[in-house]
Amino acid sequence: MNTNTNAEVLYDQYVANTYGKAPVTLVKGAGTRVWDDRGNSYLDFVSGIAVNALGHAHPTWVRRISEQAAQIAHCSNLYRNETQGQLAEKLVALAGGRKKLFFCNSGTEANEALIKLARLYGRSRADGVEGKCYKILCAEHAFHGRTFGGMAATPQEKIQGGFRPMLEGFAFARYNDLASFEAMIDDQTCAIFLETVQGEGGVVPATNAFLQGIRALCDKHGLIFMLDEVQCGAGRSGTYFAYQQFDVQPDAVGMAKGIAGGFPMGAIWMNSALADLLKPGSHGSTFGGNALAAAAALATLEVIEQEKLLENVQTLSSEFIPKLNALVQKYPQQLTGIRGMGFMLALCIKSDPVAMTQKLLAKGLLTVRAGTDAVRLLPPLNVKREELDEALQIIEQCLQEAAT
Repeated sequence: MNTNTNAEVLYDQYVANTYGKAPVTLVKGAGTRVWDDRGNSYLDFVSGIAVNALGHAHPTWVRRISEQAAQIAHCSNLYRNETQGQLAEKLVALAGGRKKLFFCNSGTEANEALIKLARLYGRSRADGVEGKCYKILCAEHAFHGRTFGGMAATPQEKIQGGFRPMLEGFAFARYNDLASFEAMIDDQTCAIFLETVQGEGGVVPATNAFLQGIRALCDKHGLIFMLDEVQCGAGRSGTYFAYQQFDVQPDAVGMAKGIAGGFPMGAIWMNSALADLLKPGSHGSTFGGNALAAAAALATLEVIEQEKLLENVQTLSSEFIPKLNALVQKYPQQLTGIRGMGFMLALCIKSDPVAMTQKLLAKGLLTVRAGTDAVRLLPPLNVKREELDEALQIIEQCLQEAAT
């Protein structure tokens, strides 16, 4: 029997290879920095793929989870727990009132809930007839998850390949092209479903005119307007919900990732009329919104408010983005631009983005690919100015070396 407990050996032998071979084994984190099992430290600008909103081991977050675990962690949704109700109240206040929440465990679960909500709405439009009004319009290059509903809403071969036939009822138009969406609306359409900022598709924000036009189209044709803010929500854009910067009000929004600061949690909010479509038994989640997850989310909101982290994102990103653009101007043979908003940014490069992430890692900066042409920069919301400057120095070192 192999008694070697080295993580790489154990992964190779026992863990399914769904993510490719990881380059390092991380064992500790504090703030924006992490350490591997060899003692090397890194600036973490992946943040668990936009999950660790407060960085690592924030003392308030750790304390709140520990306190809750000592009381009650899970009781299922057969019973109430106080923290879920408190969290729902706070999220409704952030979203602007007259909303209700459904809690789950991940982004793809949140998007599944939105897809089911759209189907229920379509049935209500068709006088209770199922299968008459069920089509959901999504965007090209979207990413909404890897469950069968999420895959069907994600028109990417790397996601759908090997799993066809897909769930029916999805059509795709060009992101930021209002006319493309309008041309695809028909009597079977019940909803339009978009990311406010396309994440896996390359960190591409919507335009004001596009989102406002989608809202008008939905109003004109009696459709519901649903937004996926799994990656761009929870403060990453500089407002708690990214859509709040676009002067538009959706009918339902999916969220996850940063909502609980590192603890698995997802949720959707929906307006009260849509919430009434969900009846006992129509949807559910064993773990969704349990006391421990809700405590983690409440702690995350507490820190965001007390430490003014939305303001931190707004202030520091307004300094960081021009500095990234200066690198684009300085290294035009390697960089083509910057996309994104707040602390959800993409450094667009002419070379292989995976190779670039590997070079950055070797110098102590964790990043992740975005789409086919970019490296994502996702620092925690409480990153410090000097840490952003350190990351810039590492990026420029890699660019200088490549130039020579």
